[in-house]
Amino acid sequence: MTDLPQSVSESNAVVSRHDTPPGPALYLAEAVPGDPEKNSPSSLEDVLIVFDSGRRWRLWGRDGKRREEDLVKKVLDVSSRGLPVLLGCGLGVALRELLRTTSGPVAVVDKERAIQAVTGSRDLADDPRVLWVDASTPEEALDALTRWQMDHGGLPLRPLLMPLYARLDPEHYKVVLAHLEASSRFDIWARASYPKCRAWPPRVLLLTSQYFLLGEVIGAFQRMDVPHRLLEFTPRETGRTEFVQDLLTAILEFKPDLVLTINHLGVDREGVLMELLEKCRLPLASWFVDNPHLVLYVYTNLVSPWATIFSWDADNVDSLRAMGFEHVHYLPLGTDIHRFRPPSGSANRPESCPDSWRARVSFVGNSMLAKVAARLKAGRFPRPMLLAYREVARSFGDSADDSVREHLRIVFPEVFQCFDALPSVEERLAFETAVTWEATRLYRNRCVQRILPFKPLIAGDKYWKIALRGRPEAWRWHPELSYYSDLPRFYPCSEINFNCTSMQMKGAVNQRVFDVPACGQFLITDQRRQMDELFEPGREVVAYSDPEEIPDLIDFYLHHPLAREKIARAARERVLREHTYDLRMTSLLKTMLAVYG
Repeated sequence: MTDLPQSVSESNAVVSRHDTPPGPALYLAEAVPGDPEKNSPSSLEDVLIVFDSGRRWRLWGRDGKRREEDLVKKVLDVSSRGLPVLLGCGLGVALRELLRTTSGPVAVVDKERAIQAVTGSRDLADDPRVLWVDASTPEEALDALTRWQMDHGGLPLRPLLMPLYARLDPEHYKVVLAHLEASSRFDIWARASYPKCRAWPPRVLLLTSQYFLLGEVIGAFQRMDVPHRLLEFTPRETGRTEFVQDLLTAILEFKPDLVLTINHLGVDREGVLMELLEKCRLPLASWFVDNPHLVLYVYTNLVSPWATIFSWDADNVDSLRAMGFEHVHYLPLGTDIHRFRPPSGSANRPESCPDSWRARVSFVGNSMLAKVAARLKAGRFPRPMLLAYREVARSFGDSADDSVREHLRIVFPEVFQCFDALPSVEERLAFETAVTWEATRLYRNRCVQRILPFKPLIAGDKYWKIALRGRPEAWRWHPELSYYSDLPRFYPCSEINFNCTSMQMKGAVNQRVFDVPACGQFLITDQRRQMDELFEPGREVVAYSDPEEIPDLIDFYLHHPLAREKIARAARERVLREHTYDLRMTSLLKTMLAVYG
């Protein structure tokens, strides 16, 4: 190592090496206290920089502490309009004052360990409000600052340079400064404030997950030539840094007109996503195809003028508006007619069905036994609630009420007290779900028992064998079928496809009401309040209002194949005309353009 001038005190000197030219290769840093009798950060007046060439620089020169104190005003002014970034920490005076007078946050780009050692400024990195970036390259430093910026709402970065640092290593600090100054001239929100929902077709950013309906939505967009981009996530990622960063990147690169999700998937409970979308003035369309009240009340900060809710169940529209949502619309389910269609070709004709699929009457559905048991076990509910849940479920199923919570409050006030005392929203939601599923189990079991005399094929979970144990009828069981690969080929294998709907939707119709007719097949289903708006009773759909009606309907239509064919044909024509996912997406997108365009 090159000898250093003897005037530099070895006890106060720290060596720092720079490997990137044209910065100096080696220097020592020595504290210059204002009071020679003291040697602490509070008494530090300046730092002497001594290079191996013999050159000497001062961090500030005369009145260094006062001169750095003068920067505090600039720092405070900068922080009021964005996120302050100190390029070099210097004596640490400006950073200490900033942390004393503001709540933060602040970033420091400083890799000068020799200066940090004599000033003690690196100790300030322990403050949770401080991001200390000591990356060795400008690229790494900028990456760290970008992630930090995303963590703090994408506010513009406001750089403030300690002059000596640009001289110490211009290839580092000047490069970072140039990028930050360029980015500070336009913030993320300004870049995201482009006009939206002004032209057809709109550009759609899809929050994608494993939910089955996203495939149908994407297929519809492809056929409709709707520009779309997928933002993949897992439930644990929503609201986290990576998700927020990916979202903002997608917004700036793709420039969507709206964001679309199913069942609020991707919308974090704390409201981070909605806050970002509001700042970007980017509307969210959330299509609920499950009960929204079993989802939404676990969220905070959920109501926003930039959120439009679509519900498959018209009965939820008024209650969602009562929650404060300004834009709520009814959008029923539909079907993918490119997947669910009449058999064509010898391999798909009914006579070519596997023997295990052939049946005069068939039913596809879950027994709900295992689901209810698992939810009750996981919930660990108080004993009074466990003793009453089945009675509550039976009463809820027989009532016209849509909300388990309200049914408890009115009909079972003592159980409601236990329910309301549960310590978390999640536990209350779990009990509501358990009651809804048990009500479905009781109703479904009652309906399925009415088809047993016709020796049906029941495709579902293995617990049907327990649910129907002891019944004398010769019914058959088949393991669960794949919605995508099996059901389009399964429905044509039965003369009558039987359906009974979940108690989660007392007014709406389920997917099977559209899928079976799309295949050109005959369906008997339960009457729902919204059924008559979707299909003409007797001409396009056959429905029972009470399970006791089921045997007579099945017996009649088994003996009248021409009547079955006529109704199935009319139902398919109605599906093609009004109930495809292409039409549903057209309706959703036109609504969004009307609201936000």
